[in-house]
Amino acid sequence: MFDIIGDIHGYATALERLLTKLGYEEKADGWQHDERKVIFLGDFVDRGPEQVKTITIAKTMVDNNHALAVMGNHEFNAIAWATPDKEQPGQFLRTHTKNNFNQHEAFLNQIREGSVAHQAAIAWFKQLPLYLDLPGLRVVHACWHQEYLTTLAPYLNEHAIVLESAWPELCRDGSAAFEALETILKGMEIALPAGVEFTDNYGHVRKRTRTSWWLSGNHITYRDLAMVPSDVISKIPHEPVPPHLQAGYDGDKPLFIGHYWMNGTPDLINKHIACLDWSIAAKNIPSPKLCAYQWSGESELTADHLVWVER
Repeated sequence: MFDIIGDIHGYATALERLLTKLGYEEKADGWQHDERKVIFLGDFVDRGPEQVKTITIAKTMVDNNHALAVMGNHEFNAIAWATPDKEQPGQFLRTHTKNNFNQHEAFLNQIREGSVAHQAAIAWFKQLPLYLDLPGLRVVHACWHQEYLTTLAPYLNEHAIVLESAWPELCRDGSAAFEALETILKGMEIALPAGVEFTDNYGHVRKRTRTSWWLSGNHITYRDLAMVPSDVISKIPHEPVPPHLQAGYDGDKPLFIGHYWMNGTPDLINKHIACLDWSIAAKNIPSPKLCAYQWSGESELTADHLVWVER
């Protein structure tokens, strides 16, 4: 039996309150439950005020077999930021641009970039699998895409952990492995029809859109799939999406994802998929939440198994 917990982003106090609400107790070897384990969906770091404490809580639980965890895109970015690019002396696998630094600054400041604690955190992040495919459920940070999981297989060990030798290729923009990993950890994007574009909140012109990849069918349109701000959605055409751009999900097992900054009252995507990222780190929505799902073996999910605390 598992309690799956969404993106924490350095809000350790909220995590402790959620663990307490779920019936866990803090003991010498970490937070634990007599009958259940946690599965963390990744994104432990960036944004929040207690990132080092968050890592400590999660790592201690995983190390003492009280929890499992998968990698989020923020852990992947943290690894790439800290990993030298052997092909370009003085450079790193994630370029140290101002924009990339701004996204990562809170973590680097809190953990002290280059410190022993920073190096230990990166070493732990590298041991997080990209996904879990367990007997009764599946867990991935952003998108379960079987074709891309197959593409990534040569770069992973038998536990879905990235091989040390694979990091340069996974970080090389334009490679098949890079595209696959971007989809698994950041969500599926598709190109919009020719001539269609929009400007995002940062002023960037976009000709691609992140999608509600779990939707599929003969009558699915670009507007149905597009995950864009409400003031942009009218610019996305109700034009059918070709089948090869629809990932969909087979519903063979319940699937748990994070990443998508949901807001409002926590609910399921459908009876087979739960997104557990309810925007704990958001600055511009009321009542940001840290959310979990209490899974006890059911093949179809129910909303009454969702548990959350407000920030």
